[in-house]
Amino acid sequence: MDWRLRRATPADIAALSLVAGATFLEAFAGILDGADIVAHVTRNSSPDAFARYMGQGAIANLAEAEAGAAPLGYTLLTAPDLPVAPKPGDIELKRIYALFPTHGTGLGPALMAQAIADAQEAGHRRLLLGVYGGNRRAQRFYEKQGFTVAGTRRFLVGATWHDDLIYARSL
Repeated sequence: MDWRLRRATPADIAALSLVAGATFLEAFAGILDGADIVAHVTRNSSPDAFARYMGQGAIANLAEAEAGAAPLGYTLLTAPDLPVAPKPGDIELKRIYALFPTHGTGLGPALMAQAIADAQEAGHRRLLLGVYGGNRRAQRFYEKQGFTVAGTRRFLVGATWHDDLIYARSL
């Protein structure tokens, strides 16, 4: 599948919301409770949620299919909201997701490279992210990208608490 990556604008909020819900469902169906997934996506991946992120200065990138521009993946950089000791210049990679058909196409590394470049361009010195503690595949990806474990957190999805790892990478 051919794709392209570009900076998202407020005009892309509906596409970001759509791909956010789809990728979260795809990543966690069979792992998390279905009702919890629906509640989480409704609260955190709605167009209103993305409008708030963008209104607060978030930096988002959108991956699209070359043919037809269907949304395939995205990144979202925000002010940190993680339980680690903050350092000057921190930024959080709040989201990085790509739809399953794009796995193995280089989209994941391209999304990460763009998020890193965006963080550096904005003057940040450390990139933080949280990842589900049971998602070993994602953890290996982040470790390959130079991230190391910097802490843990309890993360609420719907009505169920989960243990996450917090990763950090100097920029």
